[in-house]
Amino acid sequence: MEALNQADTAWLMVSCALVMLMTPGLALFYGGMVGSRNVLSSFMHSFIALGVITLQWVVIGYSLAFGSDLGGGLIGGPEYAFLSGVGLEPQEGSTIPHILFMAFQMMFAIITPALISGAIAERMKFSAYVVFILLWATLVYDPICHWVWGPDGWLGARGALDFAGGTVVHLSSGAAALVCALVIGRRSRPGPPHNLTLTLLGAGLLWFGWFGFNAGSALASNDNAALALVNTHVAAAAAAFAWACAEWIRQGKPTALGVASGLVAGLVVITPAAGFVGPMSAALMGLIAGPVCYGAVMLKGKLGYDDALDAFGIHGVGGALGAVLTGVFAAAIWGGTDGLIAGNSELFIENVIGVVAAAAYSAVVTVILLKVIDATLGLRVSGDEENEGLDTNLHGEEGYHMGGAGALAGSD
Repeated sequence: MEALNQADTAWLMVSCALVMLMTPGLALFYGGMVGSRNVLSSFMHSFIALGVITLQWVVIGYSLAFGSDLGGGLIGGPEYAFLSGVGLEPQEGSTIPHILFMAFQMMFAIITPALISGAIAERMKFSAYVVFILLWATLVYDPICHWVWGPDGWLGARGALDFAGGTVVHLSSGAAALVCALVIGRRSRPGPPHNLTLTLLGAGLLWFGWFGFNAGSALASNDNAALALVNTHVAAAAAAFAWACAEWIRQGKPTALGVASGLVAGLVVITPAAGFVGPMSAALMGLIAGPVCYGAVMLKGKLGYDDALDAFGIHGVGGALGAVLTGVFAAAIWGGTDGLIAGNSELFIENVIGVVAAAAYSAVVTVILLKVIDATLGLRVSGDEENEGLDTNLHGEEGYHMGGAGALAGSD
């Protein structure tokens, strides 16, 4: 057993808090993009995940993800249920308290299903959403987390690399988001964002929190964490610039929403590679992610599905792209395994296998969950409720009063 390291422990406590802040940041990012009559509903999708998934994680989720493998590398056992055996001592090979590692991973588990809410904004029943994220976290997130990061998980054992969750978090939620958008159908009253200042504030908080998301995933206060921090910033900056350039070329004007979306796309694409590539590779990954994710967002209009807040276009496509590019740019000199450019095709192949497996599994289970919930609770609010807004109909509240909505929204 390793001795507890105070510097590592301090950094992981800070990182845990930074990743927690990302979920309220996501609420702002998404909340500004919906109509003013649905802003609180959108916020609730993120904040209720903080409650529901926290309880799920401490009861069974952590054990399913990080418990001893039950066989085949598919799922963890029940040994850590109700945090049994999760104490203050470091685990073997770790220098931080076991309970802190559990808490850090819990923040990832919370934000992942909340990301999916971007696809179903402004039309899904709140009761259906709560049941969905609880079941999805248990049946999709926890198994995929075990595949990649758990003891003897089959993808990890094959050699796939995912530093901080490109496959586990972003691809899994993005694939589910696409399925949700297709199953639940288009909004009856889609409109422009009601308050982009909220969205940009949320994007800034996501960028800030992502330093804990990626650099914290080194699980120590060391050179690997420093590399991940630098790569995180460089990729986000490059993608924000590249997305703005793509808009400039296509539309004649760069937009604030585009820069916000671009920086998030850069953060997503670097997540699986943050501790495995050099800063110039991170910059190139960001420059690729900007126009690719922008194109994926533009594609939804041509294909006719309503991914309301671009959860698939940014997180699904960005997560898959990041995993594949990790297999291209990873280098042993930076602490990972050599990738395609360094002459090793095995990592590239294993990461592609991971992308296909995680996306397919998430999509199939998501379809099943949605069909079951639709047959029991129903997925979608009534047409009148959708037209009037979910804030008043589902929560009995309004985000703005005394004409504030008109002043802020304009188009609502």
